[in-house]
Amino acid sequence: MELTDAQAERYSRNMLLEEIGPAGQEKLLRSKVLVLGAGGLGSPALLYLAAAGVGTLGIADSDAVELHNLQRQVIHCTADVGDDKVSSAARKVAALNPDTRVLPFRERVRAANILDIIAGFDFIVDGSDNFATKFLVNDACFFAGKPFSHAGILRFLGQAMTYVPGAPCYRCVFIGPPPPGAVPSCREAGVIGAVAGLLGCVQAAEAVKYVTGAGRLLAGRLLVADLSEMEFREVAISRNPSCPLCGDSPSITDLQDGPAEVCEG
Repeated sequence: MELTDAQAERYSRNMLLEEIGPAGQEKLLRSKVLVLGAGGLGSPALLYLAAAGVGTLGIADSDAVELHNLQRQVIHCTADVGDDKVSSAARKVAALNPDTRVLPFRERVRAANILDIIAGFDFIVDGSDNFATKFLVNDACFFAGKPFSHAGILRFLGQAMTYVPGAPCYRCVFIGPPPPGAVPSCREAGVIGAVAGLLGCVQAAEAVKYVTGAGRLLAGRLLVADLSEMEFREVAISRNPSCPLCGDSPSITDLQDGPAEVCEG
């Protein structure tokens, strides 16, 4: 494809990077990235993916914008309160970059629909706000052979990892959801908005890197951030032979819905 003069100017800072260049920018414009959740993680991810020139952005969310969301869900504004998050986010994407087409999914992601939702996308950003959906996304992407970025946040803490086929999956690190009530929710324990912004940006960067082939993905690595102490560390992760999904004797062979206890976002 040939970039227009306006596109060459808009994406000039991307193309100055030797790891991306014009060829990488063309890949971005042809790419399709799905963001599951237009909340604390999905908001910055959507903004930076649109700004980067991702050609098609899928947005999946069933919720409406509430006033308390605005402390961290920066794609939404005060005037959007009461509107559905997908429509609110889509308007901001369109205003930011007319090159980006939005595919809206105003529905809750479930075992019955997730494979159809993720089917047409090159990369998945998991910005969901509950453990059941996070494990469902992991399992669906494993079965479908789709790469995805995981992130989780609480208080001043955040973590992120990326799955690509053949790499350790989310269940290699976290076997299954914690018992209900074992982990406090953001509603109970709070979350600083900036940690959501930071981790959402990490997820956007992982998507851009995957599409363009630039840099080193967080595959086989868990990035842990503590903004209270401003400390970052990396934990090497390996495929778990006892993983119930991708291990030597898997016990998970199909998709199941779990209790959607809100934990973050």
